Amino acid sequence: MKVLKKYGLLVILIGLLLPASFSFSLTPSEEKQLLRDIAEVKATLRTFMEQVDKRFEQVDKRFEQIDKRFEQVDKRFEQMNQELSRMVQIMVAIFGGQFTLVGVVIAFAWWDRRTIIREAKRQTIEELERETKPEKLRRLLNVLRERAKTDKELRELLKREGLL
Repeated sequence: MKVLKKYGLLVILIGLLLPASFSFSLTPSEEKQLLRDIAEVKATLRTFMEQVDKRFEQVDKRFEQIDKRFEQVDKRFEQMNQELSRMVQIMVAIFGGQFTLVGVVIAFAWWDRRTIIREAKRQTIEELERETKPEKLRRLLNVLRERAKTDKELRELLKREGLL
């Protein structure tokens, strides 16, 4: 490819000049001048092609630098994605911990409430059994039966409960 770049214009010039040389004849001094001109064009072309090659090399270097910068930007984006992913995982863990803690507190409150109510019932029954004597209950029942003789509503209530 570089050979074609370097000598392409020269081949074109020779291709244009060669047919022209057959159509008319040149004097020896004109031929020498023509050869000098061709040599000068060839040298100029060579210089031009070298400059073009240098510029292409510079452009290639710049593209390589740009590629490196893009790679750095890609790495930075990858790092940011990893950090964001890690932060999301931390937040999920925090929320999960909070929901677990709320669930445990609710379960503890429910268990504690049942335990307290059960204990309160037990203590109340024990206290009633201690304070209430069977003799007092018999006397109270007798008073109610006496009152039921005159009070219809009380009589009905005692009958319904099997105390009369």
